[in-house]
Amino acid sequence: MRLLVFGYGYSAHAIAERLRTAGHEIAATVQTAAKAGQLSRSGIRARLFSDGDRDPAIAGEIAASDAVLVSIPPDQGGDRVLAAFGEAIAAAPRLGWIGYLSTVGVYGDHAGGWVDETTPVVPREGRSRLRAEAERAWLDFGATRGKATHLFRLAGIYGPGRNQLAQLAAGTARRIVKPGQVFNRIHVADIAAVVEASLMSPRAGAVYNVSDDEPAPPQDVVSFAAKLCGIAPPPEIPFAEADLTPMGRSFYDKNNRVRNALIRSELGVVLRYPNYREGLTALRASGEGPNNRARVETSG
Repeated sequence: MRLLVFGYGYSAHAIAERLRTAGHEIAATVQTAAKAGQLSRSGIRARLFSDGDRDPAIAGEIAASDAVLVSIPPDQGGDRVLAAFGEAIAAAPRLGWIGYLSTVGVYGDHAGGWVDETTPVVPREGRSRLRAEAERAWLDFGATRGKATHLFRLAGIYGPGRNQLAQLAAGTARRIVKPGQVFNRIHVADIAAVVEASLMSPRAGAVYNVSDDEPAPPQDVVSFAAKLCGIAPPPEIPFAEADLTPMGRSFYDKNNRVRNALIRSELGVVLRYPNYREGLTALRASGEGPNNRARVETSG
C-alpha cells in the first residue's frame, strides 16, 4: 500500500513509522527543505508544501497513492489540502481511503459529562470551530466524490519526548488545579494503531474517538510522573492564579469525558496504554524524566 501524508508532525511520524515497519510505502509533505532532506535520508519521499512552495510532484504522488492522511490544521481559509488538491484526490484512480486527524475539542464543553461519536459537535472557540468545519468539508467531499473518508478525533497526545516526565526534566511541569476538570489523553503509539486498523478495514464516513480509557485531572498526572521519578511534585497552582496563554487557558474551557468504545468494537484495537499510568511508566522505563542524582545535587 502507498500512503501519502500531508503534514509530517508528531502523530503523523508515529503513524508512518508503524506502517513502514509493516511494509507499506510512505510519502509525506513538509514545509522546509531541511525537513525534506531529513525524511528522504530515512527512506520517506518528501515533498514541499507550504504557503510559498508547492512541489508539482505532489500531484503524481496523489495519483499513485492508495490512501491519504491529512495532518495539517485548517486556517481561516479552510482546509488547505482540500483547497489545493481536492480535484486531484477525487480523480486518483487507486485512492480508496482518506484519513483526517481532528480533535476531541470539536465537542465543546459538556461540564465533565461523557461524549461519544454520536454527540453533537458544538465547538466553542475559534480553533475547534475551524476543525469542525474541516471535518464537515472532508465528510461532504468523501460522500460526493466516492472516497471513503475517516475522521480521527484525537485526545491530548503524549509519547516519547512529549509528556509530563519530559516537563519535569525541563523544569516546566506545573500542577494547575481547577476543581472538577479532567482531560482525555492518548499515547501516540495507540493513535498509530487505530489509524492502521482503519486502513485495513475502511468504512466510509467513519468517525472515531481516539482516547485512552481514563479521563483524569491534569494535576494527578504530574503527581504520578513525579512519583515515578522519586521526586516531589511541583506545588499546586489554583487555576485562577495560573499564568496561562489564551490558548492554554482555552483547553480548560472544555471539560469532557470521551468514550472510546468504537475503536475496540469496530476496529478491534486493544490499547497498549489504556491509561496515563501505564503510558508514563513505560516512558520512564525507556529513560524519560529527570535524573534523580542531578536533581538532588541541584536542589541541595
